[in-house]
Amino acid sequence: MSVSTGPLAGVKVLELGTLIAGPFAARFMGEFGADVIKIEDPNGGDPLRKWRKLYPEVGGTSLWWAVQARNKKSVTVNLKSPDGKEIVRRLAKEADIVVENFRPGLLEKLGLGYEVLSAENPGLVMVRLSGYGQTGPYRDRPGFGAIAESMGGLRHITGYPDLPPPRIGISIGDSIAALHGVIGALMALHHRQANGGKGQVVDVALYEAVFNMMESVVPEYGVYGMIRERTGASLPGIVPSNTYPCRDGSIVIGGNSDPIFKRLMFAIGREDLGNDPTLASNDGRVPRTREIDDAIRVWLCTRSIDEALAVLNAADVPAGRIYSVADMFTDPQYIARQMIQHFPWQDGRDIALPNVTPKLSETPGETRWLGPQLGEHTDEVLRSLGYEPDEIARLRANNAI
Repeated sequence: MSVSTGPLAGVKVLELGTLIAGPFAARFMGEFGADVIKIEDPNGGDPLRKWRKLYPEVGGTSLWWAVQARNKKSVTVNLKSPDGKEIVRRLAKEADIVVENFRPGLLEKLGLGYEVLSAENPGLVMVRLSGYGQTGPYRDRPGFGAIAESMGGLRHITGYPDLPPPRIGISIGDSIAALHGVIGALMALHHRQANGGKGQVVDVALYEAVFNMMESVVPEYGVYGMIRERTGASLPGIVPSNTYPCRDGSIVIGGNSDPIFKRLMFAIGREDLGNDPTLASNDGRVPRTREIDDAIRVWLCTRSIDEALAVLNAADVPAGRIYSVADMFTDPQYIARQMIQHFPWQDGRDIALPNVTPKLSETPGETRWLGPQLGEHTDEVLRSLGYEPDEIARLRANNAI
């Protein structure tokens, strides 16, 4: 294992929780150098190990696991065991950040709530991710990302008006919440450094994280009573911005800034629209959305994607094809920025992973190792806490680890 030189090198993170939101937050910190210790149940570990496409050569482990748990140390702990709880308390005493995504109140029932852990570590920052947050009438309900996407408003505006709202093909609600958790943790660390070393709780409700992405829906409803609805591939009120069919597929065009709109109209041979003073700004274009979209469609329908993009790129109009993952593997921009990297996994076979983002010029993130085997670092971490070999053997015999 390589030693981190990332911007969070020296920051100690204790990850409690499973699946997506909490582990993704801790993964992000680990990619930028934090020392992440992931606590897993000795009986099977994080269920994500068995989600999606499995890799038989490594015990039937999920390929997702290689990404979600990279740069983490796996320590097995039975949280129902008194000895297991003591291990967590000792780890939390040395941690800068604890990330957890249990249902609110569970850690308190285990005697591992923030009040207990911060009593021995006043500088501790605890990131708590849950469906509805730590307070309110819904706090005890189970909450997954799909529910958060619905309650936060995302599902209502996604899809076509004549069809039920679809889901986005990834766990976007969990991931948005995780990023809010990381941002909150870094702000809390900065406050701790500037204000006498006091930690705090970062309370992230999944539905609120999604709600935070909803742009202008609140003031539009508050002022005009307007409820934004599903509109398919277009973006009403911002013209032109849509998905348009070509001869061999579809492309996305964002021609909604005033100078770009004019360049777009000239590129498709509609100088009349480009020079129309009533279309010079977005508020004038909105009432004529159909006319503008139809002009673009007429121009595109006889052209291939490559032909259309060549003209639009030459005119400096934002446009692009809709990528599958296969396109990403061969695209020169992805290749130039090394966004897909290859590593040997536990059996030595090459595995492709997404590179770390964002890109920092002086202290970039990195993949130091892939998702670990269950309990791979248990003995190492316990020894670092001062446990002797005979104590570790006793803990294992008592099913505490």
